[in-house]
Formats: sequence, structure tokens, C-alpha cells
Amino acid sequence: MCKAIIATEPLARQFQEQIAGLWPALKGSLAQIHKPCIRKHCPACARGDKHAAWILSCTDGTGRRRSLYVPESLVPCLRQGLANGRKMEKLLSRMGPALIKAYRSQRDKPQRSDPPTKKS
Repeated sequence: MCKAIIATEPLARQFQEQIAGLWPALKGSLAQIHKPCIRKHCPACARGDKHAAWILSCTDGTGRRRSLYVPESLVPCLRQGLANGRKMEKLLSRMGPALIKAYRSQRDKPQRSDPPTKKS
């Protein structure tokens, strides 16, 4: 139904071109935490030092917040994914006004009338 109301093909093509390079994309937050480990007699924990770990927090399908431990080797990829996710959200927020603008410009175009046909 939406396609019948608004000629969205140029907008869809433009949107697809803009998001093509935004992989990986994710939403959430990445944080480095410091906490004691679970090993008994850990020399670092005995000194009061804590171990660094990375946590990715995101919302699951039920709306509940989940936190996952992340290996340090995955941190650069997740940072890129979070940055891409923010860029994608900006693109999505611009699509509503763009659709309205496309609808209005299409609506305000003068309608082409068919040339009169001659009756024999």
C-alpha cells in the first residue's frame, strides 16, 4: 500500500546505498570493567588489583537488558558495529521526513491529462 501512495523507489535506492557499507551494525553499549576473578589465591586479587574485562550491554527481544562478556580481540569489531549502528539510526530518523517530502512533491505535481481522443 505504501508504494501505491508514494513513489519510493529513488528513496529506497538511496537508503540501500547508504547502509551498504554499515556492516556490522549493532545497538547497545560497550564498557570495560574491573573486577576480581574467581580463582583462589590469585596474586593480583590478593594485592587488591582487579582484572579488566569487556561487557556488551544490549536489549533482547523481550525488552530486557542483557550483558555479555566480550573477548578483547572482538572489541574493535564491536566498536565499529556500534558506530555503524548510530549512523544507521540517523539515517532511519531522516527517512520519515524524506518520505513526507517525496509524497508532497508527488502530490503537488500537475496531473498529466491524456490528449483528447477523436470520435469517428
